[in-house]
Amino acid sequence: MPKPTKGARLGGGPAHERLLLANLAAALFTHKSIKTTETKAKRLRPLAERLITKAKRGDLHARRTVLSVIGDKEVVHVLFNEIAPLVADREGGYTRITKVGNRKGDNAPMAVIELVLEPVTPKAKKSTSKPAAPAEPAAPVADANEDEAAEPAEVEEAGVAAEDTAGEALVDNEASDEEAAEEADAPEAESK
Repeated sequence: MPKPTKGARLGGGPAHERLLLANLAAALFTHKSIKTTETKAKRLRPLAERLITKAKRGDLHARRTVLSVIGDKEVVHVLFNEIAPLVADREGGYTRITKVGNRKGDNAPMAVIELVLEPVTPKAKKSTSKPAAPAEPAAPVADANEDEAAEPAEVEEAGVAAEDTAGEALVDNEASDEEAAEEADAPEAESK
């Protein structure tokens, strides 16, 4: 004899509970999302995930096993031909339960259970090697007065927006234009 699940039955007896969960699963596969009590949603999740796993196999035996739980052939067709291909890359966790507050009439805690049909992004594999050494501090930025290999990034005709590698904008006057020309010519002279 199968051992009953812990907790109170959702219906009057085991057969009623089995049919109730099968109907909830059929509604979930048809509508992709249903609103029910938290207890029913938590009891539905393992059943729905097992059925989706069988649908991912896609063979005849799996289809007949799912048909023995859900009697509706149209729902089984939707499960095997629409839902299973969408979750083919997912390794589990096909459903999501979201609590939505209490029901107005009897204050029962309600939840929405829905299928997770978003595509899976593969996780980056962790390397088994030792972690890399911390990064070394960046080299200090060269001053504008030093004559190193600091060339202007771009010199325009007007000389207004010319910038050197240190990020300092040159002022639009004759002295700054002459300095920019000297800095541009200095590395060429040193290399010859």
